[in-house]
Amino acid sequence: MNKVVQFVKESIAELRKVMWPSRDDVIGSVKVVIISTVIIAAILGLVDFLLLLGVQVIFQ
Repeated sequence: MNKVVQFVKESIAELRKVMWPSRDDVIGSVKVVIISTVIIAAILGLVDFLLLLGVQVIFQ
């Protein structure tokens, strides 16, 4: 049981040393992720559509 208590105390001590990001940093990172996800999805959707058109032209 002593090892568990020691582990929890050490974990808390380490978490106090962490430099947590500010709210503005987190919001900025979330915006970047959302925008890049939308851009990648649009590009993949366009490629998929173009490949579908190509396959339809070949097999018709």
